[in-house]
Amino acid sequence: MGNVLVWITWFLAAAACLGTGVAVVSMTNPFYSALSLIGNLASLAVLFLLLSAEFLAAAQVLVYAGAVMVMFLFVVAYLGGRADAPWAGGPPLLRAAAVVAAVALLVEIVVVLGLAWGDDLTDPAEVSDSFGSPAEIGEAFLTDHLLAFEITSIVLLVAAIGGVVLGTTREKEEEVA
Repeated sequence: MGNVLVWITWFLAAAACLGTGVAVVSMTNPFYSALSLIGNLASLAVLFLLLSAEFLAAAQVLVYAGAVMVMFLFVVAYLGGRADAPWAGGPPLLRAAAVVAAVALLVEIVVVLGLAWGDDLTDPAEVSDSFGSPAEIGEAFLTDHLLAFEITSIVLLVAAIGGVVLGTTREKEEEVA
């Protein structure tokens, strides 16, 4: 019975992850899109729990769903209605090109993963006992993934600064008008 509950939880979390991911990119209101992203991050945390990676699940909820999403919601609230539809009124060719690029990227990912794994998908993965431990995550961040970790922090800093600059520029334009 326990195995059935794990599979039910996995399918519900995976469906929630996919559904909220689609909602993030399809919502026109950025506030609802950010709330959908919080749901997506929470469903990923459930998937981490099913993998027995409790530290990753806690970090997912505290760092991403907590701190980073508070920053996103702050920027959305700071910009107000001006951020509701930044691409509204754009050319339809832009939307068509975005859809074509997204489909091409999805096909590329599927082909690369299929070629890289081949028949390895039928064999169960070997997971060590230290999977998801703070020491293993810290070692991965500070050795193999240090550049990506630092680039992500710079991108988040630039996004926060950009939100403030965008908000103050709009306020000055409204005062002149």
